[in-house]
Amino acid sequence: MTASRIAPLALYQEVAERLRQRIFAHELKPGTWVDEQALAEDYGISRTPLREALKVLASEGLVTLKPRRGCYVTEISERDLDEVFKVMAMLEGECARISATRATESELATLKHIHADLERAADARDIDRFFEANQAFHHTLQGIADNRWLQHVIEDLRKVIKLSRHHSLFSDGRLEQSLAEHRAILDALSARDADAAELHMRAHIRSGREALARIAEARNRAA
Repeated sequence: MTASRIAPLALYQEVAERLRQRIFAHELKPGTWVDEQALAEDYGISRTPLREALKVLASEGLVTLKPRRGCYVTEISERDLDEVFKVMAMLEGECARISATRATESELATLKHIHADLERAADARDIDRFFEANQAFHHTLQGIADNRWLQHVIEDLRKVIKLSRHHSLFSDGRLEQSLAEHRAILDALSARDADAAELHMRAHIRSGREALARIAEARNRAA
């Protein structure tokens, strides 16, 4: 028997990634109807791979499929954010707890290097660079915890958070506050204090939610 050839990346997966990025960039805004015919024509594909891609995004919570009404970009509410951040605080807190006892000296050095990049980005008031370093810090910590199921759920929830129209780092004083929170997490990890690492991480996630709430409240007042 000859071995089956490995197929290249399925078309629907590429379509799903393109749509995912457009949703995160808010080119496809929350609450808007997804025009399948227009998208299929735009990408030069049939509607079959497009619909498969939308099923993938629906499983991630990024779009909502409504019977007889079509597909809509998911609109995340303040209640949704409250609930998602509560779960995120528990999950990322657990990652920090595990990592405090499991991290090697080399892995701690990597986290310290990333934190130094956070410091430089904060000094330069470079929010984009700070955001990238922040993501790297959390992803590295999740890798150290080495629980693929935990990491999978966290990644899916972070996709849902990206549906928010706001970014917590744009809140006044949030950049400095976030930096101090990362420093506290890193200190706890370096001290191998699992309880403190978990508590500081949970507080860090809660602070991110509070910052988003302040931005939403300010924009509602201005509207």
